Amino acid sequence: MRVTPALLIGGCLIIFGAVLLVAVFLPSITQSDQPSEVFRDRTSLEVEGRKLFIQNGCSYCHSQYIRYVDWDLGSERIAQAGDYINDRPHQLGSERTGPDLSQEGGEHPDDWHVAHFINPRYTRPESLMPPFQYLGQEKISGLIGYVQSLGFKDADFRGKRQQYWKQRAIEAYETGPDANVAWLHEKVPEPWRKLPNPYPTTIAGLQRGHRIYQSFCIGCHGPIGDGMGPAYPSIYPPPLNFTVLKDRGVSGGILYYQIMNGITGTAMPYFKRELESEKIWDVGNYVAIYFVGESDAGQEPKGIEASYITPRKEP
Repeated sequence: MRVTPALLIGGCLIIFGAVLLVAVFLPSITQSDQPSEVFRDRTSLEVEGRKLFIQNGCSYCHSQYIRYVDWDLGSERIAQAGDYINDRPHQLGSERTGPDLSQEGGEHPDDWHVAHFINPRYTRPESLMPPFQYLGQEKISGLIGYVQSLGFKDADFRGKRQQYWKQRAIEAYETGPDANVAWLHEKVPEPWRKLPNPYPTTIAGLQRGHRIYQSFCIGCHGPIGDGMGPAYPSIYPPPLNFTVLKDRGVSGGILYYQIMNGITGTAMPYFKRELESEKIWDVGNYVAIYFVGESDAGQEPKGIEASYITPRKEP
């Protein structure tokens, strides 16, 4: 067959038409226009926040859908067509330079988002996201309202839980360091409170802990662990001052549990999806050694040490 201009153009049009049919027309005909079980209408603040989200190109880095193949933030619920029936244009996105936001609502309290939008490095020290302080507090509030709506009714449930525990956390903080630390510790299950850090203190372990602290913690807790990081002015109750934990019965298990699960109602997020077990123990021991001034690392009860541990002296 001889390839002529007419044949080439005709073939391209047939391919384009087939793609248009499969990718545009068939989905529009076959997809349901019924709302999903979590769908609700957005408030006026959330609508304005969505406009800001679109205007600032946030979907270039953040998708808003979770697939069956995903195993990351939001994977507890797979996205449904009925989640997006009122969205024009859709903000599904194709890039995940940042985390997927389809279930972001209620993952953090509002004050965490304030610090994050002012400068993402305040809450995520290695973030690539640009700062949005130039928008002003009113527009940042709109963006927060939209982000906190993602997940609809599920997000509302998480948001109410954040508000409930924030009030409890504020009450505990305002009663003073002793009562605040006691409240924080009593929210940790008893077996964890009695559990020492199973890894002995080593130079390598402290170096790993230091690196993790710089990557995840320094923006809120500060370089010397006093809770005076750059996020401090935006957060209440403020980030924990680790130095107040000395002689107050903090164990490796308490630090591990709080790093793993976060402290709902405060700006302390959970890291169980981002940090493997040993990294949590290492950063907890780093905090215990350098900021608290006491550590139970390597004490009894402990099990069989991991095979990679080398016979070096403790620092």
